[in-house]
Amino acid sequence: MLRRNFKHVLRNPVAVFNGLLFPVIIMLMFVYVLGDAFSVGADYVDYATPGMVLLAVCYGLSSTAVAVNSDMTKGIINRFKVMDVSRGAVLTGHVITSMLGNVIAIAGIFGTAFALGFRPSASFADWLGVIGLVLLLSFTISWFTIALGLAAKTPESAGMAGVPLVMLPFFSSAIVPAEKMGPGVRQFAEYQPFTPIIETLRGLLAGSVPTGSAIAAVCWCAGIGLTGYLWASSTFNRRA
Repeated sequence: MLRRNFKHVLRNPVAVFNGLLFPVIIMLMFVYVLGDAFSVGADYVDYATPGMVLLAVCYGLSSTAVAVNSDMTKGIINRFKVMDVSRGAVLTGHVITSMLGNVIAIAGIFGTAFALGFRPSASFADWLGVIGLVLLLSFTISWFTIALGLAAKTPESAGMAGVPLVMLPFFSSAIVPAEKMGPGVRQFAEYQPFTPIIETLRGLLAGSVPTGSAIAAVCWCAGIGLTGYLWASSTFNRRA
């Protein structure tokens, strides 16, 4: 399943661009082109990198949702049912493919950030925390995206289902601090799930662990991941 999914991704230039290259372009645009326009109390590349990591995770979601929905609507599941293929391997293969794609995209983000002057103060333990949180976030978002793809009726609607997740980081503290936003948007940014995840990554990379944000980030990831897994499993069992 993993090899099959990777072949499908590599044969889809739009998926490769959105998942691997576009996050780097967004990084260059905000940091290199627009960075001097933002006042965040630190070098903007240091502030923006955690948010760009989350954007890198989100920008590959639409292709995952479309791939899952295509499996359900184009008849391949019927072929798998008469073969020696575990039912769980179909969804797990998509999850692992999505996570590996996210790891490659995040590596590109960090490489670009270091080239632009990013110099974190994180210790070895802090870096382990960053890696753990990024993998947890990728695992969580992958399951939720697969659930959205399975719930959609067509591949086209599955691609649109991931758009809110792609847009959500822009209404968080990824680009600018929440306190600099207007009324209404500021409160939404403060209490939506991506903000504590970004603030935890930002704290870890700066060498300090924000306990409150870390607890909220893990709780949000656990809740979203469990919801996505249960939703995806029930929908797959019903449709397959």
